[in-house]
Amino acid sequence: MSADETRALIERYFQAFNASDYDAMEALLHEDVAHDINQGGREIGRDAFRRFNAEMARHYDETLRDIEIMVSQGGNRAAAEFTVDGRYMATAEGLPPADGQHYSIPAGIFFDIDDGRISRVTTYYNLGQWIAQIS
Repeated sequence: MSADETRALIERYFQAFNASDYDAMEALLHEDVAHDINQGGREIGRDAFRRFNAEMARHYDETLRDIEIMVSQGGNRAAAEFTVDGRYMATAEGLPPADGQHYSIPAGIFFDIDDGRISRVTTYYNLGQWIAQIS
């Protein structure tokens, strides 16, 4: 893919996220997508990503803003930096109690692209900063 095509792919990914259209997000993923969860493990496959999204949607209501996308010259890698604005809706295991707390934190995602689809999603944000905001 060209850098422009990769940029358009990543833009569609974020548009789908902000629309809570998880089916559209997942359609952009390679069947064997590697998903590196912030301060967690790696999950493989679109089905695992689907389960992760369902779990996240249960606990959080998030919108991404100020998205800056950077694409490698060959278009096979990309990164994005953005701000996550959200509400913590239901208590997640191992985290403080949820009561609709608002938060706003910087985050980033790294992507690999193969055969026109996203083959890796690696997310980073400061969990300690998030916990401080919702506590």
